[in-house]
Amino acid sequence: MLRVLAVDDEKPALEELLYLLRSDSRITSAEGATDATEALRRISRALEAGPDGEDGIDVVFLDIHMAGLTGLDVARLLAGFARPPLIVFVTAHEGFAVQAFDLKAVDYVLKPVRRERLAEAVRRVRDLVVSARELRQSEPVDPGAYTPAAHTPVANTATSGPAVPQHAPAAGVLPGGVAGPEQIPVELGGVTRFVPIDDIAYVEAQGDYARLHTKEGSHLVRIPLSTLEERWASRGFVRIHRSHLVALARIDELRLDAGTTTVRVGDAELAVSRRHARQLRDLLMHPR
Repeated sequence: MLRVLAVDDEKPALEELLYLLRSDSRITSAEGATDATEALRRISRALEAGPDGEDGIDVVFLDIHMAGLTGLDVARLLAGFARPPLIVFVTAHEGFAVQAFDLKAVDYVLKPVRRERLAEAVRRVRDLVVSARELRQSEPVDPGAYTPAAHTPVANTATSGPAVPQHAPAAGVLPGGVAGPEQIPVELGGVTRFVPIDDIAYVEAQGDYARLHTKEGSHLVRIPLSTLEERWASRGFVRIHRSHLVALARIDELRLDAGTTTVRVGDAELAVSRRHARQLRDLLMHPR
């Protein structure tokens, strides 16, 4: 069962969110705070009390635009603690998803909040909290340590769409120490989904955005191709053209024809620029 703190400086929005949260049977308690200072004070008490204390908080549902400190500011401050509560952002603005997921948010819910969408966010949080509790029970208890639920990155929670995700956490390891697949959040029609990076065959540059191509379809995220190139190099993604980043393991054919090089990735045939052709051939012919 979850203990929740909801933070929003607009009282009607806070009351509506608390109403929806309290109507969810998976939530034991849901309290509200109308500004960042009050929220940080309550969270500090929770951290001092420990995960099983009377004032414990498992997750903070956090608005972004608030007077004084923003929700992103609060998340940055919490990141300085060894084991902060989980964070779900609840906002009317799509454009902060990248920063939100960089801060290890579990989810990114857009206003107006729909009951079904909020229930999905609660499910994700509950799964992480349960995993973290099981992990604590299997290890010696340290009274001075608070081990909240492990976070997982969120992405089609930009998830897909000018989705704003983007920046997935360290590969395969969730903040609470629980192993899990790396995902990228993507936003589509107000719904945040999480796309496993291993499902992505290639990425196509589209201005300041990048389109992720998987077997099931494609997702647009607001992140430059150069950034994904740097972050996903260790996962086997290589630049083959100024417009394309490809997963080496997904290349089915390499073709050389009259001085031009192309690769086939599933049903797509992609051009390889001259500057990248030699490196790509070496990687394919002499895998490390």
